[in-house]
Amino acid sequence: MGTIIYGSSTTVHIEDRALAHLKVVISTKLRRGESFTLSWRHLDDEPRGRSTLWLHPAIPLRFVFDDAEPTKLSREWIERLSESANSSGGIMLVAEDIAPSRDATTDSSAR
Repeated sequence: MGTIIYGSSTTVHIEDRALAHLKVVISTKLRRGESFTLSWRHLDDEPRGRSTLWLHPAIPLRFVFDDAEPTKLSREWIERLSESANSSGGIMLVAEDIAPSRDATTDSSAR
């Protein structure tokens, strides 16, 4: 379970694989000087509900991963998160449930 540390006191716990994908999208938006929201459903061990953060380039942001090894990224998931980041609703963190790309299907059958 990784962590986003936003500002001086806000911490958000997110599974490492999802956090790796979010890091790419968030870093791109902030590097461009763009502000946006990030929303997610609370984890099972947290009070029921969902939360939203307003992300702004001037506020310190840190990504902390539990796993020392970087995860292999899914281009499709990054594109989907990027599309939501560019919408008026901002990024809504959802599960990686995109059908495998044609190349991924071919690679799997070759094994």
